[in-house]
Amino acid sequence: AWVHGDPRKVIYPTDSYGQFCGQKDTLNENKTILFYFNILKCASPIVLINLQCPTTQLCVSKCPDRFATYIDVQASYRYKPDQWNYFKQFCKPGFNNPRKSVAQVLRDEDCPSMIIPSRPFLKRCFPDFSTKNGVLTVANQTTFKDGRGKTRNVTDLREAANGINNVLDARSVGMKIFEDYAISWYWILIGLFIAMIVSLLFLVLLRFTAGVLFWIFIFGVIGIIGYGIWHCYWEYDHLKGIPGSDLTVYDIGFQTDFRVYLQLRQTWLAFMIILCGVEVIIILMLIFLRNRIRIAIALLKEGSRAIGYIMSTLFYPIVTFVLIAICISYWAVTAVFLATSGEPVYKVMANQTLCKYANLTCDPETFNTTNVTKLCPGAQCTFAFYGGESLYHKYIFIFQLANAFVFLWLVNFAIALGQCTLAGAFASYYWASRKPADIPLWPLFSSFGRAIRYHTGSLAFGALILAIVQLIRVILEYLDHKLKGTQNSFTRFLLCCLKCCFWCLERFLKFINRNAYIMIAIYGKNFCTSAKEAFFLLMRNVVRVAVLDKVTDFLLFLGKILVAGGVGVLAFFFFTQRIPVFAQEAPTLNYYWVPLLTVIIGSYLVAHGFFSVYAMCVDTLFLCFCEDLERNDGSTAKPYFMSASLHRILGKKELSPKKA
Repeated sequence: AWVHGDPRKVIYPTDSYGQFCGQKDTLNENKTILFYFNILKCASPIVLINLQCPTTQLCVSKCPDRFATYIDVQASYRYKPDQWNYFKQFCKPGFNNPRKSVAQVLRDEDCPSMIIPSRPFLKRCFPDFSTKNGVLTVANQTTFKDGRGKTRNVTDLREAANGINNVLDARSVGMKIFEDYAISWYWILIGLFIAMIVSLLFLVLLRFTAGVLFWIFIFGVIGIIGYGIWHCYWEYDHLKGIPGSDLTVYDIGFQTDFRVYLQLRQTWLAFMIILCGVEVIIILMLIFLRNRIRIAIALLKEGSRAIGYIMSTLFYPIVTFVLIAICISYWAVTAVFLATSGEPVYKVMANQTLCKYANLTCDPETFNTTNVTKLCPGAQCTFAFYGGESLYHKYIFIFQLANAFVFLWLVNFAIALGQCTLAGAFASYYWASRKPADIPLWPLFSSFGRAIRYHTGSLAFGALILAIVQLIRVILEYLDHKLKGTQNSFTRFLLCCLKCCFWCLERFLKFINRNAYIMIAIYGKNFCTSAKEAFFLLMRNVVRVAVLDKVTDFLLFLGKILVAGGVGVLAFFFFTQRIPVFAQEAPTLNYYWVPLLTVIIGSYLVAHGFFSVYAMCVDTLFLCFCEDLERNDGSTAKPYFMSASLHRILGKKELSPKKA
């Protein structure tokens, strides 16, 4: 890919001669836009973007801004030279012969038969469509001359520009979103910084007030969702009686201005129902799991104590983030080089529909020496697309799959390295006889060194198994997308079952791998042995797994929701200018939900990065706890390594020495 690829094929449009528009140090350096001689020959914008429109394509410095035909310009070039000078910039380079007959010019496609007011979009000239009183127009005109003696309606351009209005509307929305980001980016960063500080503060406070803070988590989430329900009801009641507020989403259809939907009572009613359902589910889970939550909080206290002794672990997610960013960058750049590995493919473009050579591949260097131009007058050998017939080009799709597989393998390896490193650090805390005196001096760096030096193969093997399953899931999604329009009911059912099965398999493997990496960090055994021992150890303690492990995951999830929700509520009041102190500082936005959603999602990801360390700590301590119970009995000869607080979790009976 790095040898054959050329990303310029993506960055720059390509004219009929295979030259890039706008490329520096070329004749087209100042000609950055692609112009189509006869856009009526193009079936759709997709064809235009794929550079397969059967008409001459030329690089120009700007798009036409007026209606004109070659016939009219040629007839008046003597007494209106400025019109000729303007029109000839859209002709082939070097053409300046207005005396040449119109029939020959159009046959050889030296110049377009007409030009239409256009504007650049995706670096290509598209007709400047607009709607006036419900009528489609171009430059406020509904008809135009096609340069071949006919007057045509603007609607004749509709097929060639199918969907352009929707694309332009989407571009308008995209530009507004970009403007919102440009105005509010530093406020978004401030929101994410607040989320980082809050997450870090929570984890530091957990060492001293784990129980209190997690109950704050629980009731805080309930309170935030409760406020959301009240706000939805207030908006719903406030819109009562306002004209148009009782319309349904179906009545107004799709609107690019999403604020329209917020003027409907139905929208707020739907939000309120969803939030009520979430609130009820959380409350019911808390009622039925209240005893288990108390046990989980005790384990979380132990985890907060371990993190308190090894504070450097809180910043390890930055290492994982950097490694994954490198993997994503490598995959993306290689994928672009692979996608642009094709060589220019030229095809015969003939005006005569009966020409047997039309659409056949050709060589522009030898085309004029063939008899094609004699049999098909006006035929040209023009650039069509990038491709190739060599063995390499035939298997580019396979190479893309291989690149995706390497990407999945590397990402899973980076995650596995982080899990094994954190597990080793927290295991060194648990298995220390005297805490913190027996904890190594640099537990995190020591664990990272052991993982790199001794366990790279085991981590790579676990990542390989997971990457294979994920690749199969990617292929199934690709097949489902490709066969969506043709598959029958049985095929859809079979694909659905396969996707479901491999999703379950991936979840199971992630669970096994995570615990296998913990066992690797503790004992240093290979992956298969560690995975087997971890699995059977968890199966022997399956009740404890449900009680402690999963409930703590739920509590940590509530913590992430609280951080994201709290920062989100603060961002909502700020961006809607409802905080009097900062009302003047808040930027004026097209869509306030753009920075709001960014802050909420970003805050959740920031909180997830910090809380993932906590989750790994709890999982490691839990597995060490189970292993400690099986290997020791609390006697003087075999004392427990667990702390006194963990002794109290299961009670005296379960921790009493087993009788022979």
